[in-house]
Amino acid sequence: MRLATLRLDASTVAVRVDEQVAVEIPGHADVGHLLQDPRWASVARAASGPAHDLADLDPQAWAPPVLRPSKIVCVGLNYRNHILEMGRELPEHPTLFAKFPEALIGPYDPVVLPAHAADAVDWEGEVAVVVGRTARRLTVAEAEDAIAGYAVINDVTMRDFQYRTPQWLQGKTFEATTPFGPWLTTLDAVEPGGELVTEVDGEPVQRTAIDDMVFGPAALVAYISAIVTLHPGDVIATGTPGGVGHARKPPRYLAPGQELVTSITGLGTLRNAVVKEG
Repeated sequence: MRLATLRLDASTVAVRVDEQVAVEIPGHADVGHLLQDPRWASVARAASGPAHDLADLDPQAWAPPVLRPSKIVCVGLNYRNHILEMGRELPEHPTLFAKFPEALIGPYDPVVLPAHAADAVDWEGEVAVVVGRTARRLTVAEAEDAIAGYAVINDVTMRDFQYRTPQWLQGKTFEATTPFGPWLTTLDAVEPGGELVTEVDGEPVQRTAIDDMVFGPAALVAYISAIVTLHPGDVIATGTPGGVGHARKPPRYLAPGQELVTSITGLGTLRNAVVKEG
């Protein structure tokens, strides 16, 4: 099952995305609100609200699946090939940082390059884990059952701000820079394996099997839940594979007028124009 959030006039609504149509799930403004209902899966499957032909939807109608997660926890250095390209050793524990909800944009919204931090903007295609129930101090086995599903996210990063200090947050959570979606694919519909591909103007810049992760999704949920309670709709960005622009020689960054495309097998595709602020 695929679940998404649509912008309709002045409001938003959670939808079930079928093969040809998006079916509204009445009473739920976004997928995050839906996930707060312990019966969310059965509610979504039974939904029979107004249907919208997918072919007729404007790309800008697609919002981030979860509009305002209480937490966006990000994982750095979690793909073996990316760790090696950055000249580091494999970590013993996950490297964690955070984003704030203002960073999120829809799957087809423009990535906005801020005027004061547009010189070293990098791509980081990632698998997003969306939490489906309250998670606190879970084992890895328990954590698997706490995952609602997966989506695509790109942790677009302002490298100049990121490396001003040893703490990364300031380069990771600029507003309107993090495309997320296009929908949540529920765990029961996710096939094992798959490949993540990031393209800039049609050129593949990242291409990696997602099973190259050092810490898998369930291990991350378990680890994070030992630190802080995770709530339904919370998002974990699981890290990016090799191929980022900052690691290239010479470095390569995003520029206004380019198109950033992020795809994961079975999870969908983000397609974002890169624009200059203002």
